[in-house]
Amino acid sequence: QVQLVESGGGFVQAGGSLRLSCAASGGTLSSYPVGWFRQAPGKEREFVAGISWNGGRTAYADSVKGRFFISRDNAQQTVALQMNSLRPWDTAVYYCAAATGLTTRVNDYPYWGQGTQVTVSS
Repeated sequence: QVQLVESGGGFVQAGGSLRLSCAASGGTLSSYPVGWFRQAPGKEREFVAGISWNGGRTAYADSVKGRFFISRDNAQQTVALQMNSLRPWDTAVYYCAAATGLTTRVNDYPYWGQGTQVTVSS
């Protein structure tokens, strides 16, 4: 079991960048694949990016490929999401989650952080 905490959200103008971080407040994050998800008002939670436990595999939603980059530092027990060229439609609450396998499905992730708001203005 692992407890997750996100940080780094905020307000940015279109074209700007933000870096989100996911840290373990309890448990060992390095044992788990980690995914980033987002949920905009009135929409379902969706997969954004994921990384295997050792960083050897990554996966991205088509909507963020080439703009967002996921990485991890297992020594620091953190996973980062670098978000570049942000657009207004990237506005959402962003969540990190841990699972036993790298998948894109929300229901495969039993451990979730509380989320961090990202707002992109036009």
